[in-house]
Amino acid sequence: MEIRDPVHGSIHILDEETPIIRNEFFQRLRNIKQLGFSEYVFPGATHTRFIHSIGVMNVGERAFNKLFKDFKETPELLKLKETFKLGCLLHDIGHAPLSHTTEIVMPNLTELKIPEEFLSKKDIGRDRRATHEDYTIKSIADSSFAESFKLVEEEYGVKRKYIADLIRGHTDHHDYFTIDGVSYFPILHQLISSELDCDRMDYLLRDSYFCGVSYGGYDLDWLLDNLKICIEDDKAFLGITERSVVTFDDFLLSRYHMFVMVYFHYRAVCLEQLLYKYFETEPNEYTIPADIESYVEHDDHFLMKVLRNSKNKYANAIIKNEIPQKIYESFNDTQLKKLYSIQSWLDEQGIEYIRGSSRGRLSKYYSDSHTPVDKYSMKVVRQSLGNKDSQVFNINESTELFQKFSKSHEINRLHVSLNELSESARNELLKIIKD
Repeated sequence: MEIRDPVHGSIHILDEETPIIRNEFFQRLRNIKQLGFSEYVFPGATHTRFIHSIGVMNVGERAFNKLFKDFKETPELLKLKETFKLGCLLHDIGHAPLSHTTEIVMPNLTELKIPEEFLSKKDIGRDRRATHEDYTIKSIADSSFAESFKLVEEEYGVKRKYIADLIRGHTDHHDYFTIDGVSYFPILHQLISSELDCDRMDYLLRDSYFCGVSYGGYDLDWLLDNLKICIEDDKAFLGITERSVVTFDDFLLSRYHMFVMVYFHYRAVCLEQLLYKYFETEPNEYTIPADIESYVEHDDHFLMKVLRNSKNKYANAIIKNEIPQKIYESFNDTQLKKLYSIQSWLDEQGIEYIRGSSRGRLSKYYSDSHTPVDKYSMKVVRQSLGNKDSQVFNINESTELFQKFSKSHEINRLHVSLNELSESARNELLKIIKD
């Protein structure tokens, strides 16, 4: 099967992968938009997690082919490649309607009844709220979706358990991922979920394309061409060559700009807050089922139909794309103090407001002391001239961006329906904001 993608061009799907993509569990992603409420701001942003997931698998295959181009094509390597490709393809399959916003109405983890072999030890018997990743694992581990893996299991020896392990980022069976005494689990997980993963490599280009902005652009080909395998203690980690560090900086900055200009847009953030208000005030109108077979029905259309039929004022505001006016916005500590004073006055007056807080960090590969905090940190490889030997550094030692952007970037906003205030309250509020 061949798919024509506006971002990557022709994407070829193996015959053994086709039943997985055509299964209703994966087809559900056609009806879940990649950017949720961002469509209300950028009308072209109607792309879905369906094509994004296929795009991630395509980027993943290109990365794998580059990293393992000098390896002999053995059954063990093909098994590893197919397991990894399916990890890329299925990383988002558990996403709820309107993305992360609806996780607040998911049941507890224990209600999903995920087989213990697919859970990390810390989650066995744990009564926390489930996440989209838990629904991803449940779909792969214990649902009718499992039937669609028959061909890849027979042809390549793929085990669903290890697809789930790659997505979760933990395995107790490194032997499945081991070739010639080296475990490639860390690097394959990094390519699924890390600072330079195939997910981000796809969504930055895809989101900027469909939003009609240029902020997410970077040199994908150069990054892929400069990926390296770095082996430490018989484990393989993700690295890049020193000559591609500038391109990696550009990749990080592209993501930063997309967050500030697209993902943190005040209207989309406020609509998310209205949805939270709806869930708080109408706790019984919409909930996400623990039954994984029923979950297949829950997509954006399902939730929007519930909102359209609701008499709740927050639901009506979402449907009509009507948000309270933005009265104040803070980008730094000084402005944040002012925001708190306005918020305190609103609380004293009993005036309802919406506060939207958007927070993001350029990278997770440093702590406040600029030391790596990620479980599997990225590496930079410096090749010596006229010498086959190379030096390997942690990524935070090779770029100044980590120091320049070491603090989280945070935008806070207050929204108030000014037309619902008395004239005196409105005038006093405007005076406080101006002063």
